[in-house]
Amino acid sequence: MESAIPPHLEKKKTCPRNLVDNHYLPPFPAWTTRFETNIEKLTVAYFAIQSTNQIYFSEHELFTKYFKEENPPQYWVPSHFIDKQKYHHLVITAYWSDAKEFQQWWFASGFNIWWENEERELDLYGYFLEVYHPTTSEFETIFSNPSTPEGIAHLASTMSDEIQEHAYYGSMRDRIPKAQKSDLIGENDYLNHTSIYEKRIKIIGKKNLCIIRSGQDWEETAGKERTLYLNEVEPILRQGMSFLENYGLAEGCLNCRYMSVLDKKTGEPLNKTFGLAYFIDLKHLEDWAKSHPTHVKIFGSFMKYVQEMQFKINLKLFHEVMSLPQKSQYFEYIQCHAKTGLLNTFSLK
Repeated sequence: MESAIPPHLEKKKTCPRNLVDNHYLPPFPAWTTRFETNIEKLTVAYFAIQSTNQIYFSEHELFTKYFKEENPPQYWVPSHFIDKQKYHHLVITAYWSDAKEFQQWWFASGFNIWWENEERELDLYGYFLEVYHPTTSEFETIFSNPSTPEGIAHLASTMSDEIQEHAYYGSMRDRIPKAQKSDLIGENDYLNHTSIYEKRIKIIGKKNLCIIRSGQDWEETAGKERTLYLNEVEPILRQGMSFLENYGLAEGCLNCRYMSVLDKKTGEPLNKTFGLAYFIDLKHLEDWAKSHPTHVKIFGSFMKYVQEMQFKINLKLFHEVMSLPQKSQYFEYIQCHAKTGLLNTFSLK
């Protein structure tokens, strides 16, 4: 067993750990990602189409055709969701292991010309682009299975051995290297924005904005286990995501979307979902996870599920949690409704 924080990112702690017992043994195993020590800053980008009507899967090529040029993302995945306003969304999540390569791709591929063209404001679709550039000290990951990478793990060099910092409240913070010397407290006022045109809005990020992508993969479940997950766990998870989407602002959740992962070739839904949520800061995420009834219910349903399966499950879980400085965030929305993404933060102003 090893620490979730790799040796080259260990610092003399000025902020207290939540784990005080160095001999603590987690009740079940978990793993995290390991990156090459020379990786400085990565890129995660969400490219999305929004429409009142169903969106043909082939429309993903509006974005992905540019991935055929130099410096494409090392990994991308399509997904779909329908928000509470009944708008359909086709979303491409793309990852670059080097933020400089993302910037080179942005210009050399010609994507910037297409994106910045005023014709986008006349299209039948709405679009949004949410981009962030975390360093390896600004995020943490956790996996219930080390052999199936998801998300940013596709950029990692390997997985860790079993880690100690998990299965207790506050373990997210203990896994983020930057939290060794920072409280990661954010700003409670709502985000600023700069309007470029009437139908195009850029949002300026905030200090220590917290982002969580949390996924579920039940592809390898069967029989009793699949029935238990789909009938007793997933509906409660969906309720929790719906609460954050509808009422999350009161809990410091700026936006939440619950997405179905699609097959890259056919566009058919896979047995995978993930929630993506933006919180004012890590503390607001921790508070919701620790004590809010919706998350308590999610956690309770999961524990009942694993106990009934005698802790032998094929369900695969992961998440990635980031705490980002303002300069590492970029959000832009074109012809999108007022509750889309971080536009939602202005609804109370």
